[in-house]
Amino acid sequence: MLKIRDLSKTYSKGQVKAVDNINLEVRSGEIFGFLGPNGAGKTTTIKMMVGLLKPDSGHVYIDGIDVWENPLEAKKKISFVPDTPEIYDKLKGIEYLNFFADIYGIPKDVRQERIERYLDIFELKDAVGNIIGSYSHGMKQKLVLISALIHDPQLFILDEPMVGLDPKSSFKLKEIMRERCNEGKTVFFSTHVLDVAEKLCDRIAIINKGKIIALGTMSELRNRAGDNESLERIFLELTDDE
Repeated sequence: MLKIRDLSKTYSKGQVKAVDNINLEVRSGEIFGFLGPNGAGKTTTIKMMVGLLKPDSGHVYIDGIDVWENPLEAKKKISFVPDTPEIYDKLKGIEYLNFFADIYGIPKDVRQERIERYLDIFELKDAVGNIIGSYSHGMKQKLVLISALIHDPQLFILDEPMVGLDPKSSFKLKEIMRERCNEGKTVFFSTHVLDVAEKLCDRIAIINKGKIIALGTMSELRNRAGDNESLERIFLELTDDE
């Protein structure tokens, strides 16, 4: 579903390597965790994946489509929830959701069913008729998640999706992520909540200083560490060594 080939990005006229020739392949039907310390290159990588930041070199393929050669076709297959989403505060919640449904050409009957379902899951029905500017941070995060799910993307990309969510909403989001993968779709997400990644992800990549320093299932990462350590301990040991 997702292939990253020799992807690089530098800043400060090439002096800072934010992403350094990374390669990844994420399969359909899996939840893939993308971990790393602050400044490791996670968000830069994700922005290049979704077409928001042009790489210096390398390619990103979504279901075989080059993100930079055929951006519209690639973006039809994905949804992206950034770590700090920009949102139209002067719209009503329902107007915002319909705006996204219009962008993706979702028929009215289909969008209505999906909107009602996710509003119910995230307990946002009572607020969807209100101006978004009146929402709390957590409510805005839930609205952005719903908008990203309306067109039923093949690849669901999330950057720190649990930030701002209450425990119940976080649990519901994790259920949705697993449900999507059970349907053969793919979830790619970054997080600093290592317990969540350990329990939820089918495979994990750890990036540090722009390079992938570990990749595999939890069993494979534990084998590399040499014992039955937690993901938190493995993460700390690997990034400290780097």
